[in-house]
Amino acid sequence: MIAITPFLLYAYESFPETQIWETSLFRLETSFPNWYSFAWYFTSKAIPLYLLLLWFFTCKHWWHWIILVPIAMYAFQLWGVINESNSLDELEIYYIIPLMLVVVPAVYLIRAKLFNKIRGKDLKSFEAELMEKKSTWDQIKDLFK
Repeated sequence: MIAITPFLLYAYESFPETQIWETSLFRLETSFPNWYSFAWYFTSKAIPLYLLLLWFFTCKHWWHWIILVPIAMYAFQLWGVINESNSLDELEIYYIIPLMLVVVPAVYLIRAKLFNKIRGKDLKSFEAELMEKKSTWDQIKDLFK
């Protein structure tokens, strides 16, 4: 599935460089400068989304939920391309912030609980450690323990 992505990425080169794509079966019009541009935007959003989804569903690590953030970002960008939005890559941050407010702290708490079990600390000592007043340098050093 990963091996075909270079071929899919360059599929945009087979699209016409006209705004109206007309064949004996169909007639399509785009608000992009041409179908070539539309296909380029589409593949540049769809292929990374495809690879991130593959990674998310095949990843066995506990932190794989954080991959939802770039998945959501590319999904919103792809939706903007499909809807032929003039504000490409501008508004998805407003939709991703609520997702990040849930996913990032949840992943951090999962990480903290796992590391506490590995190090043999209980939750009360973890909470006490969080409440300690530390300098910025001490906090940075604690991140790399």
